[in-house]
Order: sequence, then C-alpha cells, then structure tokens
Amino acid sequence: MGRYVVRRLLQMIPVFIGATFIIFMMMYALPGDPVRALWGERAPDEAQMAALRADLGLDDPILVQYWNYLTGLVQGDFGTQIASRREVIDVITEALPATLRLTAMAFLITVVVGIGMGVIAGLRAGKKTDRGILFVTLLLISVPVFVIGYLFQTYLGVRWELIEPVVQDSEDWSQLFLPAIVLASLSLAYVARLTRTSIVENRRADYMRTAKAKGLTQSRAVRVHLMRNSLIPVVTFLGVDLGNLMAGAIITEGIFNIRGVGDTVYEALKSREGATVVGVVTFIIVVYLVVTLLVDLLYAVLDPRIRYA
Repeated sequence: MGRYVVRRLLQMIPVFIGATFIIFMMMYALPGDPVRALWGERAPDEAQMAALRADLGLDDPILVQYWNYLTGLVQGDFGTQIASRREVIDVITEALPATLRLTAMAFLITVVVGIGMGVIAGLRAGKKTDRGILFVTLLLISVPVFVIGYLFQTYLGVRWELIEPVVQDSEDWSQLFLPAIVLASLSLAYVARLTRTSIVENRRADYMRTAKAKGLTQSRAVRVHLMRNSLIPVVTFLGVDLGNLMAGAIITEGIFNIRGVGDTVYEALKSREGATVVGVVTFIIVVYLVVTLLVDLLYAVLDPRIRYA
C-alpha cells in the first residue's frame, strides 16, 4: 500500500505541472494589459508602468514567469495582486471558507439524497417509485443549474417569501441550505441514476444468490454485500464531483450573492488579476488530485478483493 501511495504521489507531479501550465498560459494569453488598466482613463506614466512590470516580473518571458510562479508555489507564495498589492494567498484564504461551507453542504446533500434515491429506485426497479425517481432526476439533468437557482430564488424567496432571496451571512449554515440544494441538484441526479443502475446490475450477481441461499435476510444481503459492491462506481463519481462542486459554486455564489471564491474569480477576471485566477484554479487542482488518491484507496475498503501491492 505504501509503495502504491508513493507511486501515485509521484504521478501527481507531472499532472499538477501540466494543469497549472495550461491555465497559466490561458490566463496570460487574454487580451489587455493589467498594469495599463491601473491608470483607467488617465494617460499612463510609462516609467512607472515599466517599474511596476519589473517589480512584478511581468516583463520576463512567459516561460520564466511560469517558472517563477511554480517555484513560488513550493514556498507557499501564490503571487501578488497588481492593483491592491495583496498576497494572493491572503485573498484566497479570505474567500475560501464561504465556498468550502457551501461545497461541503452540497456534497452532503448529494451523498445522502442521491444515494438514497438511487437505492430506493434500484430495489424497486420497474415500479412507480423507480419511474418517478428517474423522471425527477432526468428533469434535474435537463434544466441548467442557474435556471434552477433563479426559479428557487424567485418563487421561494421573492414571491412566497419563505426564505431570504440572497445570503446575508455566509457563516450561517441555515442560509446556505437553499444554495447548497441548487448546487447539488445536478450531481445528486447523476448519483441517483448511477446508484440505481449499479444496484440493478448487482442484484442479479452470483454472490447475491449465494447470500440468499445461505439464509441471509434481504436487508442484511443488501447492506453487507449489495451496497458495498454497488458503491464503487458511485465513489469514483463522487471523488471527481467534489472538485466540480467547488468549481460550480462560482455560478451559485453569483445567484445568491455569496462572497466566496466565485466572487473573487469574477472580480479578478474583470480586472485581469491573473495571479488570483491561477491561484484559485491551482487550489482546485490540488483538491482534485488529493480526492482522486483518497478514492482509489477507498476501493480497497469497499471491496476486499482489491489490494494495492
């Protein structure tokens, strides 16, 4: 197991470098000059612009800039904002808690509701309950998240006044419940359908017939044997989806006025603060890599037949 973990960690290095290199190049290939933008409509001072570019390293070749960024990451330096001269790591640390709370609640809803719906539909395949769940999940998949968000906000918040239409305090978990449902809607639909398909397939497996022949009750056979094997593809999806939820929170935060990473990225894109955008994406890349490793290790827990040498 230890050698497998070391090998996977080594494999993450080129993946991390490649992913950060692509986003770095894409961000700095955008048109516009962030240093020139500091002067607004006023005529810029060329000497001051040149000094500022030299101070920030923006006059170096692009590959040199990326190398400097990469070596700075190793030391925990995510760069500096051009306009405010704040450290990017401080900006991310300030915005991250709200996004993490929203993502965590959405992930919990996805796991509990999505797997629960999938299990019910799988055990009652072909019946009205199954068809109803399939219809609801198909509806959630078909409607974009921002449409669901605006519908919930308009009817539940504005017309019926059941909730606050926008989040007033991102530290209040109760105010994040509706945005978390909106954020989790697409993911829980996929999880429900994936769980349902996996359970339907595994119910016909030989080990389920053997378990029943040995005298196990239906509930114990489902809980001990069926669920563990059926959850393997679901865990794979959830591992990838955790990063998707964090990235998708950008849209949800905009709808419900949550001051998180999404708002930070939006403002950074408007002002061409490339270091901030790259820093946020770098953090999400690290989340993807770590969660993927944890998912692979979790396989051995779910299925005793899987062993990592």
